[in-house]
Order: sequence, then structure tokens, then C-alpha cells
Amino acid sequence: MPNHIVLYEPQIPANTGNIARTCAATNTTLHLIEPLGFSTDDKHLKRAGLDYWNDVAIQYHKNLAAFLEVANKGKLHLITKFGHEVYSDVDLKDTKEDHYFIFGKETTGLPEEFMREHEEDCLRIPMNDEHVRSLNLSNTAAILIYEALRQQEFQNMELTHHYGEIDKLD
Repeated sequence: MPNHIVLYEPQIPANTGNIARTCAATNTTLHLIEPLGFSTDDKHLKRAGLDYWNDVAIQYHKNLAAFLEVANKGKLHLITKFGHEVYSDVDLKDTKEDHYFIFGKETTGLPEEFMREHEEDCLRIPMNDEHVRSLNLSNTAAILIYEALRQQEFQNMELTHHYGEIDKLD
């Protein structure tokens, strides 16, 4: 699949675990840019990801520059409250191009210099900034990946599910 969730120096293991579970459900590659604020053996990380860890394609990158070398042929989408374009206004239909949704660390976000260098790639989720500083990282990742999948007509996703016992009643 062409969709990638990229976490820049994540600090909260439960967020990363929840995002890993979303990645498993959506065939999305998860990229973790070091340093991480936890060990990937962390029990909270494993608990949040439950038993889906074997179904997640995870790539680790030593730093942002190392990640950018890997993503150089794809389209970057920096998710930040400083973005000038709303995420749902961006065309994500192209499944021949890799889409990298990049999220900053929970406490400080993405580096300001990096955002300024890629200002045209910065996207915003509308919210009331008077009440909250930011949305939860795992929630924002789910919002973005499902918008991409919606625009891509949920390719390779199971759109309906039938329970075996209910099917037998018909």
C-alpha cells in the first residue's frame, strides 16, 4: 500500500501501540524516527498494540535525515497545527505515489526548521485552538490514514464482515 505513518521521536508508548494497531488494520507501514522515548519492548507499547505486532510493517530510522533518504520519491504530508491547508482538501487518491504522513513528538511536535522547509506540505486538522493545544497523536494518525483510504476507495480493505452464526440463520 502507498500509505505510511511516520512518527518523529515518539515519546508515549501507548500512542505508538495504538498507531501500530491502526497500521495493522489498514496495511500501512509504520516508520519510527529515533530516538524513541521508550523501548519497543515496553509492556505499555505491547499492550496497546495487542497481538498485532507481527502484522505491522515497521521501519526504524536513526534520525530525520535517514528517513528522508528512504522517502525521497514519495509525497510528504507534515501534520501540524501550523499547516495552512486542511487535510481533507488534499488529493490523496494517487496510489502509485507513496504518501508519508509525518507526525511530531507529543510534547513539541515537528522541528520548526523542518516545517518551514516543507511549508507547502504542512496539513492541519481543524480544531478550536482556544481549548486544546493539540489532538491526541493516535487519533490524528487514524484520522489521516482513513481519509487517505477513503479517497483511495478503501483498496484492499474489507468493507463488510459477516458473522458465521448469523449467516447460518438465513
